[in-house]
Amino acid sequence: MRLAAALPAALAAVLLATGTPPAAAVQRAAPAVQRAAPATGHACSPRVSVDRWSDALDKRTVDGTYVGNFSALARDTDGDLLALSDRSALVTLDGRTREPLRAVPLADEHGAPLDSEGLVVERGGDRLIASETEPSVRRYDRAGHLRGRLPVPEALRVAPAGRATANQTFEGLTASPGGRTLTASMEAALAGDGTDAQGRPLLRFQTWERRPHGGYALGRQYAYPVEEGMTVPELTALDDGRLLVLERTFTPQGNIVRLYLADPRHATATQDTDRLTAAVRPAHKTLLADLTHCPSLGAPARQPQLNPLLDNIEGMTVLDRRAGRLHLLLVSDDNQNPKQITRLYDMTVRIR
Repeated sequence: MRLAAALPAALAAVLLATGTPPAAAVQRAAPAVQRAAPATGHACSPRVSVDRWSDALDKRTVDGTYVGNFSALARDTDGDLLALSDRSALVTLDGRTREPLRAVPLADEHGAPLDSEGLVVERGGDRLIASETEPSVRRYDRAGHLRGRLPVPEALRVAPAGRATANQTFEGLTASPGGRTLTASMEAALAGDGTDAQGRPLLRFQTWERRPHGGYALGRQYAYPVEEGMTVPELTALDDGRLLVLERTFTPQGNIVRLYLADPRHATATQDTDRLTAAVRPAHKTLLADLTHCPSLGAPARQPQLNPLLDNIEGMTVLDRRAGRLHLLLVSDDNQNPKQITRLYDMTVRIR
């Protein structure tokens, strides 16, 4: 995501280098962290391991487009990979080598650039792109031509149209494996929304249901309890209705990224709830791994990090599902900053 301009100079400098959302930095204190003991092998936790990392995409260009600023990943229908830049571009990567092949520019209805953050590829090949500007979810064809947009609840719009904060709206977008249900994650809470019984801020996740003959209708909305000081940059839907959810923040010691397994199936429907409070039953979540505890595997860092393997991770997709194990690919957003890195992470996650 990109930053609002009206910040104190010192804070803006820190945020520009890190990609940390301004609301997370200004409104809530960062979570207390401790430097973990060096990890051995590839395990980050009993359920998550990091298989490999690569900086091969860092500071590259293709078709005159910068290969970076990545906020989302998805598998294309032909097996290649798509990496979404938050600077209005969609980059195709070779599905085997992950070399950049081409870039397609994106624009809104008026030809203006997008703050594009979330990505889903439909079965027919159209791309659904979430932007945190309004927020919005737009549909594009393979050539980047705009084909339409999905409805968005008024309360989720940026104030004064709604109750959301600028640059704190739709960050993640995912579709159920069958493509029937879309889910978008708000990066931060709406004005007036509260916390759960543990004092965790409640974010709203919005769903859409695909209509039989095309298009989407607004679906259920529910609350997700984010850890104090953290935000949600990405989520991925699983076969059984559960979600993988990334939470992240930045501290002076470096990036903190955690992976959770969330179950919204028994969460309270909140689309008609004006203010979220502890009376609302949010999605239940389980910590799978704090990625600061992963082995560094010799990865370099260009700025202080609790774990040199980590950078500003924003994108995540499932490459393979097999026997209760997922092969994930994650990517970091370098913000086109020389102190940050566009890094790919292959990880294995056990969900049973």
